[in-house]
Amino acid sequence: MIIYVDADACPVKEEVYKVARRVGCDVFLVANSFIRTPAEPRIKFVLVDAGADIADDWIADRAILGDVVITNDIPLAARALEKGAEAISPTAKVFTADMIGSALATRGLMEHLRSFGEITTGPKPFSPKDRSAFLSALDAAINRARKKAG
Repeated sequence: MIIYVDADACPVKEEVYKVARRVGCDVFLVANSFIRTPAEPRIKFVLVDAGADIADDWIADRAILGDVVITNDIPLAARALEKGAEAISPTAKVFTADMIGSALATRGLMEHLRSFGEITTGPKPFSPKDRSAFLSALDAAINRARKKAG
């Protein structure tokens, strides 16, 4: 099992390290700018070129059944699910095959509204409660991934 983190704006990296150490799995943090990571053999940083979806492509090309992908990017979550990986957001949202289609449609609608100058709200500030919810969601995702992988 590998945990892949879409790491550019991920607020839960420390929580990922903690869980990965406990369960004994590798972590790949993928970003297009340098991120300081612990000097541990199971925690790896991957620097990709700048550009739209390059980090997402790197993760989607490697994630397989039994892996976990952490991202806020709905299209990346959809690609991970297609490969059999689990996908969750840093805010503990669990992406599933049942809901990913409507999530993609909503994302497209919001992009369309923004293109016409419609003002939309951004995400709420990240809280300690969000960190706790993420830890629970990550544990559950790891358990689901392990069951899938056999």
